[in-house]
Amino acid sequence: MGTAPNADSGIGNPEVWKDFGFRATHLMTVAAKQVVKAYYGKAPDYSYFNGGSTGGQQALQEAQRYPDDYDGIFANIPAHCRTPLHAYFLWNEQIFHKCPFTEAQQNNIIAAGNEYMASRETPATAGKIVSDPRCNSKDIEAVVGLAMQKDPTLTKEHAEALRKLFDGPRHAITGERIFCGIPFGSSFNIAHGNLYLFKWVFGANKNLMEIDFGKDIDTYTAALGPYLNAENPDLSPFEKRGGKIIMAAGSADSCVPYHASLDYYERVAERFGSIEKVQSFLRFYIIPGMSHGPGPGINKLPNMLDLVINWREKGIAPDKIQGERIVEGKTELDMPLYPYPAKTAWDAGTAAFKSVAGPRGGVDRVADRFRPAAAQ
Repeated sequence: MGTAPNADSGIGNPEVWKDFGFRATHLMTVAAKQVVKAYYGKAPDYSYFNGGSTGGQQALQEAQRYPDDYDGIFANIPAHCRTPLHAYFLWNEQIFHKCPFTEAQQNNIIAAGNEYMASRETPATAGKIVSDPRCNSKDIEAVVGLAMQKDPTLTKEHAEALRKLFDGPRHAITGERIFCGIPFGSSFNIAHGNLYLFKWVFGANKNLMEIDFGKDIDTYTAALGPYLNAENPDLSPFEKRGGKIIMAAGSADSCVPYHASLDYYERVAERFGSIEKVQSFLRFYIIPGMSHGPGPGINKLPNMLDLVINWREKGIAPDKIQGERIVEGKTELDMPLYPYPAKTAWDAGTAAFKSVAGPRGGVDRVADRFRPAAAQ
């Protein structure tokens, strides 16, 4: 991605920002197609992209900036709202720096989230994972209160830190939403760090604990946002040439939380006029209990790239997929998953899973100015 030999190559170097954000992936694609044509004597009939995390950022950049590069894309846990996401990392890092949590405290907080949200779960997942962590301020206060009851070592300072962690970063001057918070039921361990982008803008010697969420965040956003963020909801060129995309996010992922991807999907629906139109070429799955890796819930999905290929080449649109949790070779959980906004529910009468219409939206939208327009 143009960052060799390491992430510090981007310090004060806008060419690296462009490579990392979008350009290197496109140039790799151009070169790969040239190699294919040279070897086989013809261009590939179809081209597909499969990437997760930063690879998900690459995936959506390709669809938005270079719609002719790929015919189908699987964007897994996409870090597409890139500069707000790293602001979230820094927000959490600063909070943990001032108010650390022990592993035991963290486990009790996760348990509190699982317990509080259990009434919204199926019998197979209740109290074990949070399949849909969408919440409001009342829910946050309830989970903080329950965590305090569960763990007497948690202090008032911990409670205030939890409110900020679950709510997420806001602009220090305007109060605008920069990113959402840590999802209930997910680990704190992967919700911070990854602060190299701030070095790119402020230099290697900047004390990152002193970066403020007012003017400093404005400077950082203006520098990197136009290159790193893949936030353009106008996928019309990709859709018109028959392109297909599947996105997926884990409900227990605190490294790349689901919020921004859910909202991006809603913004694409606004751009196209209906959720039905969007589902004709772009489908989104929220995977219960999946983290930035296996996590506490679903840890095995079908071959999602195969689903993309079948959709693009055979017209077989993905709908119900089967998710499993496998531990030591044994299946502990086997449940159907449905594309957003549908949700998996339990039918007590038939003692079976079923699909129900789920709520739309339900997450705060990152303020427009933290998602500046794309630039070359």
